[in-house]
Amino acid sequence: MEKSILKSAILMLVIVAAVVVGYEIHLRNRGLEVSYDDGPALWSNKRTQVYGDKEDQVVFIGSSRIKYDLDLDTWNQLTGIEAVQLACVGSTPLPILKDLANDPEFKGRLVIDVTEPIFFSSLPFFLDRPTKNLKYYHDHTIAQDASFRLHSALESQFVFLDEENLSMNAQLSIVPYIVPQLQDRPGAFGGPIFPIEFGRTTFDRQTYMTDHFVADTAQVNMVKGIWAGLAKMPMPPPMNDQQLLAFIQDIKKSTDKIKARGGDVIFVRTPSSGDFRQMELAGFARPRYWDQLLKVTQCPGIHFEDDAATKNLICPEFSHLNLADAKTYTKAFVRILSQHDGWDVQSEKLLTKI
Repeated sequence: MEKSILKSAILMLVIVAAVVVGYEIHLRNRGLEVSYDDGPALWSNKRTQVYGDKEDQVVFIGSSRIKYDLDLDTWNQLTGIEAVQLACVGSTPLPILKDLANDPEFKGRLVIDVTEPIFFSSLPFFLDRPTKNLKYYHDHTIAQDASFRLHSALESQFVFLDEENLSMNAQLSIVPYIVPQLQDRPGAFGGPIFPIEFGRTTFDRQTYMTDHFVADTAQVNMVKGIWAGLAKMPMPPPMNDQQLLAFIQDIKKSTDKIKARGGDVIFVRTPSSGDFRQMELAGFARPRYWDQLLKVTQCPGIHFEDDAATKNLICPEFSHLNLADAKTYTKAFVRILSQHDGWDVQSEKLLTKI
């Protein structure tokens, strides 16, 4: 009896192992690479790393564009300086800015990416992800740290552990797109479902779209359709002049705290193109939003439209650069950034090696 049970258990293990290996091979044959869960645990891990020497690191916050457009390999090759990526997709960076401003131990250099429809918005949805990340960071336990290290070690080896796209919950979320009867009822919104190849995430939290995604018109158009759908959703009325000034002055309180401790703050406007850029120009005129943000906060800024190397970059789905153009953008960004006082990150020694 015991031998029979043992044989059954061994057979079951063999079957499970075969299924797992087969699924992993299938995913890799599709061209998918390992992608890390870009959740609170990974974000918290990076948040702990903001206390390095000012000259040795730069911290980045913002929305998804800086996660796509800052190519960390290129950055490292050009600067030799650690880039701490704390931006959150689909989110405003302002809660993270306030957290860093209220942290007396943070005295470093901070780059703030500005995506106007998110940055200058009061929608609670845009606060959700950074708020959850910050709560996890401030409340996480030793047991959670140990779990993160174990999970990350496994994630580094297996594509199928992509929780955001390949977990059971992720697969179930796709069902309404396949079965029309299960789609959101009127007035309800379950959130957009992006193609898996649109967003792959490294352990350093850089996000990138695969070459196959860029070449697949159907997938690209799917993301364009998501942006078009989100643009049609009801939004709060735009801020009047007094409200906008108060909004920016609140930001200034945070940037002033960081600068008062010896830190540096710079704003960056990463590329967008096509219909998305036209929508931004119509709703967020540069003099009223971007220019006033720099004027009130007294912080420098880098706008992609101000440099010949970046102003004509085309985003495949209007809002994020592909990996090849991210490398181009990062080279230009490092060059421009190094022209600002306190931001000399460009290493002439490393430049001769690439």
